[in-house]
Amino acid sequence: MKTIKVVAAIIIHGDRVFATQRGYGEFKDGWEFPGGKVEPGESPQNALVREIQEELETEIEVGELLDTVEYDYPNFHLSMDCFICKIKSGNLVLKEHEAAKWLTRETLESVGWLPADLGLIDKIKKKFSTHP
Repeated sequence: MKTIKVVAAIIIHGDRVFATQRGYGEFKDGWEFPGGKVEPGESPQNALVREIQEELETEIEVGELLDTVEYDYPNFHLSMDCFICKIKSGNLVLKEHEAAKWLTRETLESVGWLPADLGLIDKIKKKFSTHP
């Protein structure tokens, strides 16, 4: 089974985290943290900065690695480095997504997360409880 290496941005602003809804592909309508594939020779952090710039016209600052999610989908294995990020500039313009929401600790479970992203929710909740 092939492995797809991707990165995801957990963009936190105050007490809210940014979530996007996929507008295409086999996981259309599922909710996820924005990001994308790592190109050959690219660091995960550089890939994330590039992907968020392309998808959301926003410049981010990549912080700590929250988790690396390893998840087996039916046709491939997903390895996803998930970084805590902050917005440096830009307005999060949705170019590839159908919808987006800022979620609080209380509303994190109010959307239909894709399976690989779902595993991050508890870790993100813990982040909110340690970062006032």
